[in-house]
Amino acid sequence: MSDKVLVVDAEGAILGRLATTVAKSLLNGYKVYVVNAEKAVVSGNPQMIIESYRIWLEIKTLRNPYKWSPKRPRNPIAIVKKAVKGMLPKDSWRGVEAFKNLKVYIGFPEELKKYNVVKVAHTSSRLSKGFITVGEIAKMLGWKG
Repeated sequence: MSDKVLVVDAEGAILGRLATTVAKSLLNGYKVYVVNAEKAVVSGNPQMIIESYRIWLEIKTLRNPYKWSPKRPRNPIAIVKKAVKGMLPKDSWRGVEAFKNLKVYIGFPEELKKYNVVKVAHTSSRLSKGFITVGEIAKMLGWKG
């Protein structure tokens, strides 16, 4: 079963590209561990990215917003998981089962050092225009880690 385990290092990887790679691996039957989730990057103007996340947090529903407003992630683990979940099929049992095989970690746990680590390539031309890490986004949203 060890050949169906994939450890992905998210350091320096663009979040969307990382999410598509991980989702495809999950659908192919791999058990995927994403490490260094707080070091994944989102490309673009950092101020614009923070503002879009803050606006997204303020959206409420009309009736009982504390009970029915959507749950929004504030820590890097949940932000990366939500990005991967968005890339999986939503209306089939296959996507639900694939998502159960995903584990995301902040840092690099000792028990995963025995596996080979896969780095997802990032595009440096996109990062030259500006970027912000997922850890910085999470801290701006209120994460205390």
